[in-house]
Amino acid sequence: MNISVEVISRLYQQACEVELQAFKPGNVSVYADGHDMTVDDFRVSAKVSADALCNPNYTLGEKIYYAVKVTRETVGCNTNLGILLLCAPLIVALNSKSSVMSLREALADVLENTTISDADWVFKAISLASPGGLGSAEQADVSEKPLINLTDAMHLASLRDRIALQFVTHYQDIFDFAVPIYYNAAKKWCKQDWSALAVFVSLLCRFPDSHVERKYGSQYNGMIKLKMTQLSDELSKVERPELTLPLLHSIDSDFKSQGINPGTMADLTVATVFTVFLEDTIQNSSS
Repeated sequence: MNISVEVISRLYQQACEVELQAFKPGNVSVYADGHDMTVDDFRVSAKVSADALCNPNYTLGEKIYYAVKVTRETVGCNTNLGILLLCAPLIVALNSKSSVMSLREALADVLENTTISDADWVFKAISLASPGGLGSAEQADVSEKPLINLTDAMHLASLRDRIALQFVTHYQDIFDFAVPIYYNAAKKWCKQDWSALAVFVSLLCRFPDSHVERKYGSQYNGMIKLKMTQLSDELSKVERPELTLPLLHSIDSDFKSQGINPGTMADLTVATVFTVFLEDTIQNSSS
């Protein structure tokens, strides 16, 4: 696919910015910092990671590792591991797809052909990012040299991590669920940030957040689902989503007071917005 590195980089950074503009309760956004991280940490992370992530000479694993490395060196914390894990395969798919393939078909091909080397680079990236609540695993522990390819390693992690599950299902959550949610909200409101929020809320209504579960187990799952269902109901009733801001502030305060950060769904939201941007660009370039 003949889309320039500069365009891919811009779309990636734009997707990260749209997610920051969305008032996602419990997460860092332009409305509220949190968890010892700021909006600027995430903006800088998107900017500095873009070159490595979009470098056409890097393999899938190298993209992820070098993007994590420069992020860690620049902001000193894990702001974007999940984002990079999800966006890198999309970029490889975009660059490798033929004119007759959809992005989804190209992505499936990428995920079905990952290597042990990819796993090695990603294990190093995960260890370097040091995400909260990582723990250890009996098989394919990231602190050890991998003996299987990246997708097989993700399969082992997929029961406890929704980002890993995307590698196994070829991003089913994104293509079959989240992307249609985004388009429906965009049609209704014509606003990228609120469309991203609709994705985030819908994901949390449907699935537990892996990041929260790694930290707290399942104790907050019911409460999170209840509050997100309430928010979803309110969003469905209003022509102007800004009318839900008081409720958003209240839920955000509740979540952050208890240390709840639904980071996995924020990462899936970025990947959803990025997927929308890539598919729109593909369509426009072929028309």
